[in-house]
Amino acid sequence: GMSLSAGSSPLHSPKITPHTSPAPRRRSHTPNPANYMVPTSASASVANAVSQPPSTGQVIQKETVGGTTYFYTDTTPAPVTGMVFPNYHIYHPAAPHVAYMQPKANAPSFFMADELRQELINRHLITMAQIDQADIPAVPAEVDSYHSLFPLEPLPPPNRIQKTSNFGYITSCYKAVNSKDDLPYCLRRIHGFRLINTKCMVLVDMWKKIQHSNIVTLREVFTTKAFGEHSLVFAYDFHAGGETMMSRHFNDPSADAYFTKRKWGQHDGPLPRQHAGLLPESLIWAYIVQLSSALRTIHTAGLACRVMDPTKILVTGKTRLRVNCVGIFDVLTFDNSQNNPLALMAQFQQADLISLGKVVLALACNSLSGIQRENLQKAMELVTINYSSDLKNLILYLLTDQNRLRSVNDIMPMIGARFYTQLDAAQMRNDVIEEDLAKEVQNGRLFRLLAKLGTINERPEFQKDPTWSETGDRYLLKLFRDHLFHQVTEAGTPWIDLSHIISCLNKLDAGVPEKISLISRDEKSVLVVTYSDLKRCFENTFQELIAAANGQL
Repeated sequence: GMSLSAGSSPLHSPKITPHTSPAPRRRSHTPNPANYMVPTSASASVANAVSQPPSTGQVIQKETVGGTTYFYTDTTPAPVTGMVFPNYHIYHPAAPHVAYMQPKANAPSFFMADELRQELINRHLITMAQIDQADIPAVPAEVDSYHSLFPLEPLPPPNRIQKTSNFGYITSCYKAVNSKDDLPYCLRRIHGFRLINTKCMVLVDMWKKIQHSNIVTLREVFTTKAFGEHSLVFAYDFHAGGETMMSRHFNDPSADAYFTKRKWGQHDGPLPRQHAGLLPESLIWAYIVQLSSALRTIHTAGLACRVMDPTKILVTGKTRLRVNCVGIFDVLTFDNSQNNPLALMAQFQQADLISLGKVVLALACNSLSGIQRENLQKAMELVTINYSSDLKNLILYLLTDQNRLRSVNDIMPMIGARFYTQLDAAQMRNDVIEEDLAKEVQNGRLFRLLAKLGTINERPEFQKDPTWSETGDRYLLKLFRDHLFHQVTEAGTPWIDLSHIISCLNKLDAGVPEKISLISRDEKSVLVVTYSDLKRCFENTFQELIAAANGQL
C-alpha cells in the first residue's frame, strides 16, 4: 500500500541530546527521602558546575554517552543527623485521605480493588483477542505494516449496497498490531474509496499533532488493496473496552416512549425524572466538560471535529469520553478545487457547537427522539422541569442561531464551578488508583523474590551434582520454603496464612537480624538462623545460578 503519512510513524526513536543528557536524567531518578527535609541550596546548573570550583562536599561526576562526555555535579544533600529509615520493606497502611473515601470497608488490603482488577483484565483480554483465519477468510492476515486483524464490529455482508449514514461509505473497524512497534491500533477501513489527490494529507498531518485526553489520536492514513479492492485506512490509538455513547445510553427503545405518538384515548405516561428514567445531572456535566475540552483543543488547532455524534463518542470506564474517528470527514469530503483546505473550517466549527448541543439535549432527555425538530419544545420542557437553568441555558445557546460567530469558550461561564467538581473527582480517583498501584509495587517485588527462590529449590541437578539443592546453603533455603508454605496446625491440617508468607518474605528481602527456627522434614534437627544469614545464602546461590547461565562457571 501507499503510505500517506508525511509525519513520523507510530514508532519513534529517541535521540541523545543535551536535553536528555545523563545529569538531568540522573536528577529525575527516585529522590532520597532525606531531600525533603534538607534545604536544596546547592542547586547550581550543570554548566556552572564545570566552570566554577566546586564547593565543599560537592563531587564532579563524568559520564560518556554516545561519544559525548557529560560533566555534572552530584548535589545530593547528606541525610540529616538522627534521621532513621526502616531497614525492611512492608505494606504501608492506606493514606488517611484515601482510607476515609473508601466506599467499601472490606476492600482487599494486599491487592488492588476487585472492580479495578476486573476492568484491567477485561481490557487485556480484548487487547489480546484474535480470530481463527479459517472461520473469517474475508479478513486478511496483513494490511500494510499491520497484522493480527480482529473485527471490532460485525463485518458488513459482501453484497451490501447501501452506505453508512455516518460517512456515506461502507466502513469496517479492526484491532490490529503494528509490526514496527508491536502496539495495538484501531483501523477504520473505508470500503471502495480511491484517493485521487493527496492534498488532504495536510489536514491529516494537523490531526496527528493533536494529543488530548478526550480525543482518540489519529496516527496515520494509508491506501491498500489487501481487502481485494481499493480501500482507505485510518489508524487510531486502540482503547480496549470502549463502547459508543450510543450503545451505553441510547440502546433502550422504551426510553423514547415519552416522545412517541400515542394512540387516541391513551394518557401520558409518568414524567421521567432524574434517577428514574433520566441521567443524573452530575454525569451530564462531566460529559460536557470533557466534550467541550476536546472541541476547544480541536478548534484552537484550526480544525473542526465533524463527528460530534453519539455513535462516534467512545465511553471507557464509567465516565471517560473520547471523540473517535476524527479526520475522516476531512479526507472523504475534501474539495480539490479549494485552494485553501482550511477555508470552510470556521463554518464546520459552528456546526460542531450545534452538534454538541444536540448530544447534550439527547443525554438530558435520555433519548435521541428528543433532538428531532418536532419534539424540541417537549424536550426543553423536560429539561426545564428536571435540570438546572444552567444546563437549559447551555443547550439553548448551542442550538439557537446567533448573529455572530460563537466559540466553545462561550459556554465556560455556564459550566462555572462545576469544572472544579470534575477536577476534584479526577484527582480523588487518581489518589485511589495510586494507592492500589502502591500495593502492586510490593507484590511485584515479592513475586521476583519467589521466582528466584523457585529457581533454587528442588533443582534436580546443577553442575552435574544431583545433591546440589539438598546441601549447603540450598538446604537452608529448602527448609525456609517449607517454613513459608508447608506448616501445619497441631491437628496436622495445613496452616494457610497469607500474612505469614508476606511477612517472612519481606524479612528475607531486607535481611533483618531476627532469628528463625527451621525444622527438617524428619523433625530430627532444628536449625536456628537469622534472616540476614538466609539472605546471604539466597543471594550467593542465585548469583551462582546466574553465573552458570551466562557460561561464567
